[in-house]
Amino acid sequence: MTSLGQGSIVDSADASALTAALDEAFSYRGDVAIVRHDGSRIEGYIFDRRTGATLSGSSVRLLTATSDDRVAVRYDEIASLEFSGRDTAAGKSWENWLRRYAQKKRDGQAASIEPDAGD
Repeated sequence: MTSLGQGSIVDSADASALTAALDEAFSYRGDVAIVRHDGSRIEGYIFDRRTGATLSGSSVRLLTATSDDRVAVRYDEIASLEFSGRDTAAGKSWENWLRRYAQKKRDGQAASIEPDAGD
């Protein structure tokens, strides 16, 4: 499976693809949207996952985007998973930061250890 990012959608037709996508969503630093088989949609940040032997024994927990509620969703309830929010840490590795810092210094711009606006 290729790396998933903002805008990627995985449906439950392939259980192994959905499980892999949920594993990746756990490491994703942006919001995801889960659509349940009943049509309800939950959007938020996945902060916890529990992997069991079956889909019904596995779940993720989200901090919802609209409130401070924490919601648990079993894998077998999920019809689709969408990587809906920007990964706030994408491109922000130490190496990228160091490269930008050095470039600013070479260009005579102010360079500090403070994060850039929007980081």
